[in-house]
Order: sequence, then structure tokens, then C-alpha cells
Amino acid sequence: MPTTYPKCTPSELQGLLVLLNSHGGSEDLALLADDLDLEIDEILPAVDYSQVLQMLKVQDGRATLTDTGKKYLAASIRERKAILRDQLRRTTLFRTLLRALESSPTRSLTDDQLAQIVSVTAASADDALTKIVTWGRHAELFRYDSVQHLLVLGPHATTKPSGSARPPPPANPPAPPPGRVSPKPAPAPAELVSRASPVAVATG
Repeated sequence: MPTTYPKCTPSELQGLLVLLNSHGGSEDLALLADDLDLEIDEILPAVDYSQVLQMLKVQDGRATLTDTGKKYLAASIRERKAILRDQLRRTTLFRTLLRALESSPTRSLTDDQLAQIVSVTAASADDALTKIVTWGRHAELFRYDSVQHLLVLGPHATTKPSGSARPPPPANPPAPPPGRVSPKPAPAPAELVSRASPVAVATG
């Protein structure tokens, strides 16, 4: 996904999706704005970021819920946060922030460090920082320490699953079926030589 910062709050995005769903999942943007008694420009930030998070798509001025958007609306509060975490991790901005937090010895970023990362978005620093912190806290990716002015890694911030560990071997071998004798372990190579008959050795 592109490097862009959130232009709306989580509640504004959710409100747009709920409204669109009430219109059958697809509607002209102008009619959605009318329903909210807003100008179309006023709903565009939520529309734009909904597209970034792949919750809806827009074609010829008409917004349509995606499968991800439908799944989000049908989910519980906890499940919605999990969906948002997955979608935010796909964006260049949040992926970069999470990697920076994970690589930091203190698992945190100062205001200056955060501002340097956000500067690539060419957005207003104050507005961008406020909305980034709002989304990160809402999705439980990170939290903000207002006393020390630090962005701190959250409990659900893993950027990728750790699938490198091998599963442990079974504690005990499976028991043989009833009525069958468990096979004896194969002899070591030295035992094979000492026990082999001359005929067996000759014929290989």
C-alpha cells in the first residue's frame, strides 16, 4: 500500500462503512454526503483512507464495500480491531513505524524520530502525528506516553508470524496396535557384520 497517513479517525471510517452498508453496500458518494448533510469534500478523507485499508473501492463516483469491509462490519469489536491491525500493517507507513519500534532497544520512538518517519508523507506534521497515534492506539499496535513523549510498541504489534520454529518431537512413540508385537530396533552396522552368515555376505 502507498505511504500515506490517516486522514480521518477510526470512528469516521466506521461511520462511513455503516452508512454505505445501509445503502446495500454500494452508493454514489454524493448521495452518501447528502445523507450526512455534508459536502462531498467533507467525506473524502474517510473515503480515501477506507480505500487505503481496502475496506471499499470507488469507481465512477460510486463507493462499494469490499469483502474486507463486509467482514469488518460483521465482526465483533475485538475482531474489528484485529482486522484493522492486519490492514494497517500492510500500509508502508505503519509497517515502517512498527519495524522502527521493534528494532529500537527500548521498543519506543521519540517525537523527533516519529516526525522524521512521518515527514515522507508530506503531510502537516501535527495533524499526521495526531491521527497516526489515534489509529495505532485504537488498533492496539502501539501506545503513546504523553509524559515522556514516547511512542511505545503495543502488545499486538508483531509485523509477521514467527513460523521458523520446528514442532517438538513426540514425547513417546505411538503404541503398537493390540495383538501385534512391537518391531525390534534395527541393529547397528557393526552388529550386522558380526551376525551376518558367510553366504549372506557373499551374495550381498
